[in-house]
Amino acid sequence: MNVFKQKYKALTERDIDRIIGMAWEDRTPFDAIEAQFGFSEAEVIKLMRKELKESSFRRWRKRATSISQKHVKKRNPEIDRFKCTRQRQITNNKISKR
Repeated sequence: MNVFKQKYKALTERDIDRIIGMAWEDRTPFDAIEAQFGFSEAEVIKLMRKELKESSFRRWRKRATSISQKHVKKRNPEIDRFKCTRQRQITNNKISKR
Protein backbone atom coordinates (compact mmCIF):
# COMPACT_ATOMS: atom_id res chain seq x y z
CA MET A 1 0.00 0.00 0.00
CA ASN A 2 1.11 3.55 -0.76
CA VAL A 3 2.77 5.39 2.18
CA PHE A 4 0.45 8.37 1.72
CA LYS A 5 -2.62 6.15 1.85
CA GLN A 6 -1.40 4.51 5.06
CA LYS A 7 -0.78 7.88 6.70
CA TYR A 8 -4.10 9.22 5.43
CA LYS A 9 -6.09 6.26 6.76
CA ALA A 10 -4.49 6.71 10.19
CA LEU A 11 -5.81 10.27 10.48
CA THR A 12 -8.97 11.17 12.35
CA GLU A 13 -11.42 13.77 11.04
CA ARG A 14 -10.04 16.18 13.61
CA ASP A 15 -6.48 15.61 12.35
CA ILE A 16 -7.57 16.23 8.76
CA ASP A 17 -9.37 19.43 9.79
CA ARG A 18 -6.27 20.60 11.64
CA ILE A 19 -3.97 19.90 8.69
CA ILE A 20 -6.32 21.77 6.35
CA GLY A 21 -6.48 24.68 8.79
CA MET A 22 -2.70 24.80 9.11
CA ALA A 23 -2.33 24.65 5.33
CA TRP A 24 -4.70 27.62 4.89
CA GLU A 25 -2.89 29.70 7.54
CA ASP A 26 -0.42 32.12 5.96
CA ARG A 27 2.17 31.95 8.74
CA THR A 28 2.24 28.17 9.15
CA PRO A 29 5.00 26.66 6.99
CA PHE A 30 4.74 23.19 5.51
CA ASP A 31 7.60 22.20 7.84
CA ALA A 32 5.30 22.74 10.84
CA ILE A 33 2.74 20.36 9.36
CA GLU A 34 5.47 17.82 8.70
CA ALA A 35 6.82 18.17 12.25
CA GLN A 36 3.39 17.67 13.81
CA PHE A 37 1.78 15.14 11.45
CA GLY A 38 4.60 13.67 9.33
CA PHE A 39 3.10 14.88 6.03
CA SER A 40 5.53 16.40 3.52
CA GLU A 41 4.51 19.35 1.36
CA ALA A 42 3.65 17.00 -1.53
CA GLU A 43 1.50 14.86 0.78
CA VAL A 44 -0.28 17.95 2.12
CA ILE A 45 -1.04 18.93 -1.47
CA LYS A 46 -2.48 15.44 -2.12
CA LEU A 47 -4.56 15.64 1.05
CA MET A 48 -5.87 19.09 0.12
CA ARG A 49 -6.72 17.90 -3.40
CA LYS A 50 -8.60 14.94 -1.93
CA GLU A 51 -10.48 16.86 0.80
CA LEU A 52 -11.35 20.18 -0.87
CA LYS A 53 -13.67 21.00 -3.73
CA GLU A 54 -11.76 21.58 -6.97
CA SER A 55 -12.33 25.34 -6.92
CA SER A 56 -11.26 25.59 -3.27
CA PHE A 57 -8.15 23.55 -3.99
CA ARG A 58 -7.20 25.81 -6.91
CA ARG A 59 -7.71 28.91 -4.74
CA TRP A 60 -5.62 27.42 -1.91
CA ARG A 61 -2.86 26.28 -4.27
CA LYS A 62 -2.58 29.70 -5.87
CA ARG A 63 -2.44 31.31 -2.45
CA ALA A 64 0.05 28.82 -0.98
CA THR A 65 2.49 29.22 -3.85
CA SER A 66 2.39 33.02 -3.69
CA ILE A 67 2.99 33.28 0.07
CA SER A 68 6.68 33.33 0.94
CA GLN A 69 6.02 32.40 4.57
CA LYS A 70 4.75 28.91 3.64
CA HIS A 71 8.29 27.85 2.71
CA VAL A 72 11.00 28.17 5.36
CA LYS A 73 13.73 28.86 2.80
CA LYS A 74 11.81 31.86 1.39
CA ARG A 75 10.73 33.07 4.82
CA ASN A 76 12.03 36.18 6.54
CA PRO A 77 14.86 34.98 8.84
CA GLU A 78 13.45 37.09 11.70
CA ILE A 79 10.42 34.75 11.88
CA ASP A 80 11.57 31.79 13.94
CA ARG A 81 8.30 30.26 15.12
CA PHE A 82 5.40 28.31 13.63
CA LYS A 83 2.65 30.22 15.40
CA CYS A 84 1.70 33.59 16.76
CA THR A 85 3.06 34.34 20.23
CA ARG A 86 -0.53 34.91 21.45
CA GLN A 87 -1.82 31.59 20.09
CA ARG A 88 -2.56 28.85 22.60
CA GLN A 89 0.07 26.19 23.07
CA ILE A 90 -0.48 23.23 20.72
CA THR A 91 0.94 19.85 21.64
CA ASN A 92 0.23 16.64 19.77
CA ASN A 93 -2.66 18.34 17.96
CA LYS A 94 -4.45 19.16 21.22
CA ILE A 95 -4.96 22.73 22.32
CA SER A 96 -4.16 23.10 25.99
CA LYS A 97 -6.44 25.15 28.19
CA ARG A 98 -5.17 28.31 29.78
